[in-house]
Amino acid sequence: MRESILTIPVNEIFEKKCGCPVCAMRDELEQHAVEYIMGAAMMEPDVRIETNKSGFCKEHFEQMRACKNRLSLALMLQTHLQELQKTVFTEKGFFESKDSKSRKTTERISKVVNDCFVCAKIEWGFTRWLTNMFDLYKREREFRELFSQQQFICLPHYKALMQKCDSDMDKSVKNEFREVCTKLVKNYLDELEKDVSHYCKMYDYRNTGKDADWGNSKDSIERAIKFLTTR
Repeated sequence: MRESILTIPVNEIFEKKCGCPVCAMRDELEQHAVEYIMGAAMMEPDVRIETNKSGFCKEHFEQMRACKNRLSLALMLQTHLQELQKTVFTEKGFFESKDSKSRKTTERISKVVNDCFVCAKIEWGFTRWLTNMFDLYKREREFRELFSQQQFICLPHYKALMQKCDSDMDKSVKNEFREVCTKLVKNYLDELEKDVSHYCKMYDYRNTGKDADWGNSKDSIERAIKFLTTR
């Protein structure tokens, strides 16, 4: 398989054959973005301008809070809150009605609440990763084999792949790609359903005792949630 700076990150994820490869890439992009913003980038003026305007979602605030450098987070919060004071609760529009001012304030708050610097970075990298993956799938027979050997594709990322396949995948391999993805999802769904059902059966008094055979069911709840939500 021919390697390049564009295909190496894709191959490295798929070669692990562990879990949903799309989740793995998302997680890797997320980790890099959080480490980036909590590191030296925090002091870069261009980055601070972006974070002051957009802020972060709850999930990424929690990941940043778990990092050791709490001062970096405090400094970003300081200037982000100052930006909110200047742009959201501005006193401009002296002659505007109270309803108009209230509507504009609500719109500004909605923009801040719905934006996240880390989410935007993940989305930017994720789109390019998928484009490279689709191109690799079209060109390399070995990668198509590697793709078919994955453990599973989670349900939300299956939906994302199917949607992107419709617009971006080359026609020569589009149907094959759909079939492979669907097989990975359905096979794992069957496995999960059996494991969760077995977990439920193990609470029957007839299945208790020292020699109770839980099989692969003990972590079936966690695996089912990850399959259904990507998390």
